[in-house]
Amino acid sequence: MESPCILVCSIDDKTGYCFGCGRTRDEIGAWTLYSGEERRTIMASLPARLETVERKPRRETRRTRMARGSDS
Repeated sequence: MESPCILVCSIDDKTGYCFGCGRTRDEIGAWTLYSGEERRTIMASLPARLETVERKPRRETRRTRMARGSDS
């Protein structure tokens, strides 16, 4: 089954869209219940939705933090 999920799975409080794929919580939850046509219609709207989401800054990983610490 086709899915726009990129495993980010965090919802923007302002827009209600997932930062990763652009779907709403309801759309994510019902994804397997939609017909192929319904999924394609939603997927066609995702690029425009993602333009309205303020990107979260990337979280610093332990590896990055450790590498930064060894450079100082």
